[in-house]
Order: sequence, then structure tokens, then C-alpha cells
Amino acid sequence: MGLSEKLSANKLSPMDVNRRAFVSSMSGLLGLAAAPDTVAAAADFNFYPATANDEPTWLELGGKIYGAKPDQRGPIGGGTGYAKRISDGDFVVRNLDELINALAGVQSGQVIFIPGETEIDLTTRIYIEELEMMVPEGVVIAGERGHNGSKGALLTSDALKTPFIFKIAGPDVRITGLRIQGPNPKRYEDHHTRSFGKGGLGREYYYRFPTSMGIHTEFPRLEVDNCEISAFVRAIALFKGEDHNIHHNHIHHCQYKGLGYGISLAVASALFEFNLFDSNRHSLAGTGSPGCGYVARHNVELGTSLSHCFDMHGGRDRKDGTTIAGTSIEIYNNTFRSTEKAVGIRGVPEEKCVVRNNWITKHPDAKSAVLAEEKTTVFDNIYGERPVKSE
Repeated sequence: MGLSEKLSANKLSPMDVNRRAFVSSMSGLLGLAAAPDTVAAAADFNFYPATANDEPTWLELGGKIYGAKPDQRGPIGGGTGYAKRISDGDFVVRNLDELINALAGVQSGQVIFIPGETEIDLTTRIYIEELEMMVPEGVVIAGERGHNGSKGALLTSDALKTPFIFKIAGPDVRITGLRIQGPNPKRYEDHHTRSFGKGGLGREYYYRFPTSMGIHTEFPRLEVDNCEISAFVRAIALFKGEDHNIHHNHIHHCQYKGLGYGISLAVASALFEFNLFDSNRHSLAGTGSPGCGYVARHNVELGTSLSHCFDMHGGRDRKDGTTIAGTSIEIYNNTFRSTEKAVGIRGVPEEKCVVRNNWITKHPDAKSAVLAEEKTTVFDNIYGERPVKSE
């Protein structure tokens, strides 16, 4: 066992989280009607430091590991102690124009490096110019999150209509060591009720409110690691592609009711591991279309969730006349601290869904913790704050 694993095995290290308040637009202050996609207006909202209150994230019972155990690369959620860092690049950028120019000239295999706690605000360029930052095949964009106490470079947009911060334009891209912060940390539950409640105004009305996305890809083998991503409708959206690897990130406050996804998949497959989640509607969610699937292991849900934490939609959600809920899903060695259900599989997987070796602290048994139908097997998990045996 390496030093970082010894230090992190029994608790999560506190992580630095940006505490930038969202500021109301001047038109609001003047009593004028503001366009809904200008900037976020939630001045009283503050992010909070993510900690596990020094509580263990895994237990060993009967020679088996239950829950999320850090690996040799560093703490769950990344940050201080993360080993797979990059500290230089072929392009070193410190503002938005330099980043745009670097993306225009970078070649596969090269690194764009954003040093220290550089702040790059995309709000006006996204709102006025509909800026699109495309990341070419084989390129790495890196920051220093966790290095010598750095929070990492911050890329942010306050435009409620933010189609994406990064759109991945080819396979084998890596995004690492950054903070990526969107415009919408709120739930807007009243808007959901007006849209879908009794006598509601419907789907068209709901989607008139703008949405936001952090990272968008339709290409295979995207790696996102050691990042803090927050306040989007979708933090990471995997529309297509296989063998995505999303690991050692802190993903939080993606909780817009009706959507609100930490990581979403359409027709894609991925490995999600060693991530720290909190205050999302679903931290993981899939459309459930054939070919959609994931392995989720050694992730921690800190405790606040608007709905079940890990999701796979079924045919009823897609209204395609089937009951299909993805192809293959494996959920093991995760720690769930939410009072919401840990897992919701809203149909029947084509192959399987296996839920095992998880530590589900706020539920007494599988029936209360997991929503599922046929071809989902739930076994050998532990329940409660102080479990003494598995079920």
C-alpha cells in the first residue's frame, strides 16, 4: 500500500471548493426584465467545502472490502495527494484568447497547460458570440489542481444558456486538474411544478428555460480526471463513444429538477471510479438505449441528492415501446450516504445489472435502497452506519 493510500484509506481528505457567489444582473437591480439566458442570479448561494467528516468510506468484513477504497493514485475526488498530475505543457495559457489560440494550433499528443489558479471567464463570449471551444483528437488540457495546495485553474460561465465549456472533437482527449464551473447550482423546483404539476404548462414550457453543459463528447476514450465540475444541468455528457474513463473528480450541484446530471450517457459506455459526488439530481444517468452501459466503482455520494443517485432510464422514459434499460451495468464498491435510493434501474437491461459490495449507510436493506426490475441482481452489500454483516 502506497503512502497516499495509507493516508486516505479510512477517510476522505478535505477538498478545496470555490466559494464564488453568483451575482444578480444589473437589469434585475434596476427592476427591468432580464433575458433568461443572461447570467445566473443566486447571490445568496455559496458552495461549501466537500468533506466526509472524517468518516470511513470503506469497511472490511469477512475478508471482503465494502464501499469505496482509494487507490494508489490518490484520494477519492482528486485534489491534494493526486499522483497523476501534469505540471507543464506545449502551450501555457493564462487567458481566454490564449486558450482559443492554443486550441486552434495544438496537435494530437500535445498539452495545453493552464497554470496555478488562473481564472478564465467565458460568460460574455458565450452569451454574445456563442463561443464554442473544440478540443481536437489526442489533446490534453491540464491544470494543477492539488499541486502545492492549488485549487486548479477555474473556467467559468455565468450564462444560463451555456451549450458547453469544452466540446470534444475527436477520440483520446484528456481533461485534467481543472475547476469547471457553470451557471446553475439551483433546483428550480417551482419551474418543474409549473411545467409538469397538475394543470402544468408542459414540456415545451419547461424547455424554454435555458440549460448548460460542462463537457460534451461523441467520440471514444475521453478521460476526465482530478477536476472539480459544478453547477451545470449536465456536468459531463457522453453522447456516443466507448471506453470513457471518468475518475478522481469532485462533481456537485448539478441538480436542476427534471434534468440535473453529474454524468450522463446516451449511447455510450464508460468506467466511473474514485469520484466524489454531492448535490446532484442523478450523479450518474443513462438513456437506457441499447449500447448504453457503465461500470461504477469506488465512488462516494456525500449525502445530498434530489433523486436516486445512480440511474439507468428504461423504455417507458424514452417512450419507444420497450422495457430496455441499457445493456450492461455494474455498480460495486461505492459508498452512498444519501437518504434517496442509491440505485434506480427503470427497466430491464439487455444483459445484466449487478449491484454488490456497496456500503449504503442510510438504508436498512436492498428493498429500500435499490429500485429495479428483471435482470438486476442485488447481493452482498452492507447497510447502515455500523454494519456487522452483509446482505
